[in-house]
Amino acid sequence: MRTVKATAAAVTMALAAGAASVAAGRLASDAALKAPPGRPLPGEPRLTVHATAAGQVALTRDLAALRPGTYGLLGDTTHAVVGPVLGTASHSADTVVRRLERVTHGTLRPGDKVWFTPNTHTGDPGSALGLDHEDVEIPGELGALPAWFVPGVRSTWVISVHGLGTTRELSLNVMEFLASRRFPVLALAYRGDLGAPRPPDGLGHLGETEWRDLDAAIRYAVRNGARKVVLHGWSTGATMALRAAAHSGVRDRLSGLILDSPVLSWQTTLRALAGARRTPGALLPLAVRAAQGRTGLHSDAAAEGADPDLLKVPTLIVHGPDDTIAPWTLSRRLAAARPNLIALHTVRHAPHGAMWNADPMGYEEALRRFLTPLM
Repeated sequence: MRTVKATAAAVTMALAAGAASVAAGRLASDAALKAPPGRPLPGEPRLTVHATAAGQVALTRDLAALRPGTYGLLGDTTHAVVGPVLGTASHSADTVVRRLERVTHGTLRPGDKVWFTPNTHTGDPGSALGLDHEDVEIPGELGALPAWFVPGVRSTWVISVHGLGTTRELSLNVMEFLASRRFPVLALAYRGDLGAPRPPDGLGHLGETEWRDLDAAIRYAVRNGARKVVLHGWSTGATMALRAAAHSGVRDRLSGLILDSPVLSWQTTLRALAGARRTPGALLPLAVRAAQGRTGLHSDAAAEGADPDLLKVPTLIVHGPDDTIAPWTLSRRLAAARPNLIALHTVRHAPHGAMWNADPMGYEEALRRFLTPLM
C-alpha cells in the first residue's frame, strides 16, 4: 500500500511539474506572440529623466542612453525626440545628456520614466510632416485595413510595413525622403494594429499569416495605378515582404524589397524575446513548442521565405551586428548567397528595427542608391 501511495504521489508531482512547465512555456512565448504595437520590446530599459534644460535632457546612464543617432523618447503620456549625446555638457557620473530636439506631446519632468523607440513622429503624414495624404481602407482577409496614402507622380509605389513593437508611424521616419523622390507611398496597418481587424486567435504570427494583409495592399496599389511596387518592411514587416515576394499572386508587380532588421528565423527571435524577459534557458525550447502549438508556426522562414533561391527582385537589407532580436549573421548569409541580387548595408550600434535612427543620413543614401534604378 505504501508503494502504491508513493507511486501515485510521484506521478501526481510529475504531472504537476509538466503542467507548470507547459504554462511557463506558454507565458514565455507571449513575449513574441503578444508584443503590443507601440510598446517597448522586452529588454528595452526604462530610463529616468533626471533634468531638462534648453535643448537638453539628462537621462539615466545606460548603454541604451548612449546609442548614437536620433530616437523617439516615449513615456506613458509623453513623446519627445532626442539627438546625439552632448559630450561636453555638464552631468553627473550616473547620467547622460542628449540633445532634446523637440517634445511632441506631454511634458518631460525630472523623475519621469521613459524608453527609447524608433518612432520619431506621432500622428499622420499631414500632422507630423505637413504632407498631403489620404486615409484609405484596404480590403483584407479579415476586414478593412487602415492605411495612409501619400500621392506621388511615379508609377512605382512604395508600400511600408512596420514590425515588432512599433506602429505604422515608424514609416514617417522615411516618408519625407520618399515623398521628395516623388514616390507614392502606402503605409499599412495590419491585423492586430489599432483600427485593424483582430487576429482570430488574438496572437501575432511573426509575419507568417500577416503577410496576407501586405498582399492585399499590393493588390490595392495595382488596382489604383501602380505599375510596380517596392516593399519596405521592418522586422516582421520584412518577413511579410519576403513571404509576399514568394507567394503573392501579384508578385510579378514587385520590383524591389527593402528589408530592415529582417526576422529570418522566428524561432531565434522568439527565444531572444523570451530570454529578454529573463526566461530561464531551460524553458526556451518550451516557449518555441508553445508558440508552435498556439499558432501553427512550423516552418522556419530561413527554410522558405528567406530562401535565396526564391528571391527574384533586387533586395536591399539594412541590418547590423548589435541587433539582439534578429541576428545579423542570418542577413549576412542571405546576402552572400545572392550577391548579384542582394545588397547588405550594415549599420552598427543600432538595436532591432532602428537602423535609420542610428544613422539617418547613411540609411537614406543607401535607399537613394537602391531606389534610383527602380524609379
